Amino acid sequence: MKKTVLHIIDYLGRGGAEVMLVKVIKELKEYNNIVVTLNPQNHFGDEFTCDEYYCLEMGSFLKFPLAVLKLRKFIKNKKIDIVHSHLFSSTLVARFAVPGSIPLVTTIHTNVTSSTEYKKWYLKTLEYISYQFHKTVIIGVSGNVLEQYFRFVKHKPFKKYLLYTFVDVDQIDAVPAFDTGVDQAKFTLIAIGALRYPKNQQYLVQAFERLKNENFELHIYGMGAMQAALEHAIKASGANVMLKGEVKNVSGLIPQYDLYVMSSLFEGFSLSVLEAMVMEVPMLLSDIPSFREQCADTAVYFDLNNMDDFVFKLKQMANDKHLLNNLAIAAKERAYSNFTLAHHMIGLRKIYAETLNDR
Repeated sequence: MKKTVLHIIDYLGRGGAEVMLVKVIKELKEYNNIVVTLNPQNHFGDEFTCDEYYCLEMGSFLKFPLAVLKLRKFIKNKKIDIVHSHLFSSTLVARFAVPGSIPLVTTIHTNVTSSTEYKKWYLKTLEYISYQFHKTVIIGVSGNVLEQYFRFVKHKPFKKYLLYTFVDVDQIDAVPAFDTGVDQAKFTLIAIGALRYPKNQQYLVQAFERLKNENFELHIYGMGAMQAALEHAIKASGANVMLKGEVKNVSGLIPQYDLYVMSSLFEGFSLSVLEAMVMEVPMLLSDIPSFREQCADTAVYFDLNNMDDFVFKLKQMANDKHLLNNLAIAAKERAYSNFTLAHHMIGLRKIYAETLNDR
């Protein structure tokens, strides 16, 4: 008889955690997969499938206690063998709702030392209490994420695993290219990510203000709370930057660009960077630990505290086609050797098996 996994996540937006969950469930056919969300938004449409779906309709955090009670009642009525939580709020709800007899696995997707949620004292306190309430198997999407989590929250590890984020190479190969309006006469860069503080797109706008009289152009894909501020900054600066909105299949557009760029202040393990690696697009990335762990020597890194460094390295790369080609080839090889869906599923199945055997 199949065992049942209950996966819980805040909602089904198109972030890295959500994309990972949707793809993993399609592969976990040896399990019954129940998905619970705190809120009903679904940006995946029919792409999202599971054996059963339930929404807690939590809304604001004020309804946190009610969400805990609803999840506890839902679990009581189902034969759940293991629960897997993603993201901060869902993990808190799960830890207080899931009975101690049912193992709980949590994936940490971001560097918690820089996360807004973990900096609020009352939420950090709840996080600490909840971990004591229900000992949790912790999965980190990178070594840096795993190390920072236990250092910051000061938990004594119960069980922990490193399991890298993945790229679905088969799906990427199947996505057709589509017109992005790229001017082939210009050296054009692409940046992908929600328009919000950690992604730090304002840095790129400021850098491109210095380049506005040169043959460079930047296209930023994504939507978010900082869109209006970025639009204003672009208009005021005259930078050659275009906000292109959100797209469903970024792998169909990445190869049309000369360079992939990210200026993130912190990351867990970037899915869009993995896609750029697989699509053989060279990368210019902010010099942060997660990017170093992800790409090693297959990308060029710039100092976030020195905009001259970014401008210098961009010009250097634009004038060195041999460097661009070598970086792109090396990045693809690294992604295929370490970060595919197949690698991830082997690791996840092992974690589930060991966790269930320890019951």
